[in-house]
Amino acid sequence: MRQVYLARAIEEDGFPVLTSCLEKAEGAPGRVGLKELCERADVVLLPLPASRDGAVLNAPFSAEPPELTEDFAGLFAGKKVLGGMVGKLLSSAEGWRRADLRDYYEREELLTGNAALTAEGAIGAAIMGHPGSLCGGRCLVAGFGRIGKALCLGLRGMGARVDCCARSPRDLVAIEALGCRALEYGEIGGGYDVIFNTVPHLVLGAGVLKKQRRDCLLIELASSPGGIDKEAAERLGLTLREEPSLPGRLSPKSAAMLIKKTVYHMLEEG
Repeated sequence: MRQVYLARAIEEDGFPVLTSCLEKAEGAPGRVGLKELCERADVVLLPLPASRDGAVLNAPFSAEPPELTEDFAGLFAGKKVLGGMVGKLLSSAEGWRRADLRDYYEREELLTGNAALTAEGAIGAAIMGHPGSLCGGRCLVAGFGRIGKALCLGLRGMGARVDCCARSPRDLVAIEALGCRALEYGEIGGGYDVIFNTVPHLVLGAGVLKKQRRDCLLIELASSPGGIDKEAAERLGLTLREEPSLPGRLSPKSAAMLIKKTVYHMLEEG
């Protein structure tokens, strides 16, 4: 749906828009076949991520998602193509070298905006999944990147007591400046109501999880393999919610607006 909202928003700005591989989505404007789209379009916008598995295009609303073959890549030769997280796409076929392919997910304005939407969705998941209130509750945020910062700000604004883990002295000082308690990973204690992980490698192992109450909610936000020991969490009876791709799932319209602005910036600069 993020791609549908993106197409609508660009059309509302006065640009002619064609869409393809969205056959099962409601409200997509200008539906045409993929070959026709590539022949007629000046700029092609691919999804985020462009591919999840490196085998097919990330097109869940397509009747038959295109396979990432040399023939598929050849459709875009000489075209200006903008996509999100295009690494697997690039490695799928030599033909992508003949396209002007750029990654809009490398742009700071999109990464920062997506972090805010991710934090909002994660807090929503915590409200839905934890029986207590976040106001006055104890929360731990593992990692102080873009998402970690946004989580600290959002949780503090709701009245939660927030601890945040980081490695660098600079980040530890910044955490304290936000009104949160700064911890190194070896200092994590127990008694948390909700633990949010944003670190894509193991930082919350069995030793930390054993210290938590049985009603502690674990929310995994990092990409696979994540930073929470899933087997230990299951063994200890802790509830673990894996919440990938929150902006596209929960805030597709806002996520689309972020991509639109980023794409416009890239085209203006290019």
